[in-house]
Amino acid sequence: MKLFKRKPPRPANLRPTISPRVDDGANRATLTHRLTRDLVRAERLAQMLAKSRAAAVVDVADFLAGMYIYEWERLSRFWEEHDEIEELLQRICQISPQRWHRWIEFYDQSRKEADKKPRLFFSEPKKSAKKDGKPLPRSAELDLVLRNSEAIAPHHDTVNGRAIPILTSECVLLCIAFNDGSELGLRLRETGLDITMLERAARNPRHAPLR
Repeated sequence: MKLFKRKPPRPANLRPTISPRVDDGANRATLTHRLTRDLVRAERLAQMLAKSRAAAVVDVADFLAGMYIYEWERLSRFWEEHDEIEELLQRICQISPQRWHRWIEFYDQSRKEADKKPRLFFSEPKKSAKKDGKPLPRSAELDLVLRNSEAIAPHHDTVNGRAIPILTSECVLLCIAFNDGSELGLRLRETGLDITMLERAARNPRHAPLR
């Protein structure tokens, strides 16, 4: 599978509001991608997971768990059986089954409430939300996964005259599964992940990202 063959930029259907927060921690001149609103929220949850185990960085496993917990209805369709993937993430992220399911229920409810509000492409950051101190940096492996996701993202935004890839959860999940040399990627594929369905959703989504 030629996973990281680049496609020419294709603009999204709507012009997204540009958030003052830069996704890669640099300034706008070096911005390399945008995150959808749901992916921003999943990353915030990944921050919580990493801090709960006193980690120095947010790793790929934290990001994956954040995506699955916050977007479990959306991403669970890529597995016929959920038990194996949930057990894998619980074990890697050191989450008890009881806490795992509480978070699933909480974020499912949060998502349903958010769906009732007008949809934007990207989440606008709230200064008051920074109650947990300075965000943890991403690990080198997570940065690599996001760079690989940029290469396969089918939709782009224009920032300062440059085409910027819009990363979706499907793009990131596919790149986690096929991260070269990653034990997590191998174990993820072994959980029954439907790679064909996931790649189709990542590369050729039916709609431009709305969240």
